[in-house]
Amino acid sequence: METTWQHRLRSAGLRVTRPRLAVLQVLAGRPHADVDTIVTAARALHPTVSPQAVYGVLEALVAGGLARRIEPAGAPALFELRVGDNHHHLVCRSCGAVADVDCAVGAAPCLTPSDTAGFVVDEAEVVFWGLCRACRVGTPGVTTQVLPHDDRGGEHA
Repeated sequence: METTWQHRLRSAGLRVTRPRLAVLQVLAGRPHADVDTIVTAARALHPTVSPQAVYGVLEALVAGGLARRIEPAGAPALFELRVGDNHHHLVCRSCGAVADVDCAVGAAPCLTPSDTAGFVVDEAEVVFWGLCRACRVGTPGVTTQVLPHDDRGGEHA
């Protein structure tokens, strides 16, 4: 019987391989994971997978539209499986925690530039920076504010 991951790989025109299945399984349980985290977790599932193979898998998954690479300034690239919905990210300046936040307004692109310079804009990528709840606790001069949570465990701005 074909699994969902096998079906998704084939639908994206990708071969089903053990390294690809391992990386997909890791990303399903660890959204916003960096490559080192993915390599370590993938090796626990498939001990012979090399770091180079993981890099290749991530490149193929991003190119195939199954994964998304985000690059918060000053941080390593992060990967997630939530694709195609034009969501954005909240990043903690202190600990680096990342949470998803739905599009600021409407459908893609949910933000409109003041000048498109001739581009046809189809997506906007926004990173909101601040301090997460855990880092705000006990920080002198910072008032703790309780923000509503989304159903994925992140905080909304």
